[in-house]
Order: sequence, then structure tokens, then C-alpha cells
Amino acid sequence: MKQPRRGYWCECWTEDLTEQRRPALLASFDAYTAPQADRWVAVTLRTISPALDPDASDTAWEWLYDGRIETRRALLRAEPCTVSVTHEDIRITWTIRPVIFLPLSHRQCTELPMCTHAFKPHASD
Repeated sequence: MKQPRRGYWCECWTEDLTEQRRPALLASFDAYTAPQADRWVAVTLRTISPALDPDASDTAWEWLYDGRIETRRALLRAEPCTVSVTHEDIRITWTIRPVIFLPLSHRQCTELPMCTHAFKPHASD
């Protein structure tokens, strides 16, 4: 059996600041190194920066030039990190958390318990 592996759980959340809704998870990513985790945020920020308003674009590039170094250092110290930009009324937040990924059991050639046959998936609306 494989051993647990250290890594980083990365998420991207969006929040409409004009509405009373909870933030929505837009994307997630499992990274196995600090460079891989902060690169996920960096690539996304570089990709969307031309579409951002001037203030949000400045915030994005400020993190890309200066904040990214501190983010990487914090990740190497196993500290969680957050990067946010606000474009008009939308806040986009990336979170990176140190985690331990647990290996999953391999199900090939294994008989599943009888209760799995009683499971009925929900009908889609």
C-alpha cells in the first residue's frame, strides 16, 4: 500500500459582493509541491489579467511580481495562503492549504460489500 503524501489543496472561489449568496467554488487542484501550487494561481492570474479592471489587474500583477515569493515561502513553511482580486463586484480568491493526501484502496479484483448494490443514484432534475 502506498504511503500518505504531503501536498497542497488549491481552490478558486468567486463571490458576488452585491448579493447575499455564499461564495461559489469555481475550481480545485491538487498540487504535490509548493512551486506547482503557486504556479496554478500564477498561470490563472496571467490568463485573466487582460480582462480585469485596472485596479484588479494591478493587484494581480503586484502579487505576480512581489507576493508570489512570500506565498512560496509560506507554503514551504507549511502555512496556508490566500490570494484575492476584486473585479468590479466580483471577488476571486485562491486558497492553498498544506494537506496530506491519503492513498485510496484499489478496487480491482475486490468484491464490494452487499450494501453497494442497494444504492440508487438520485434522479437528475
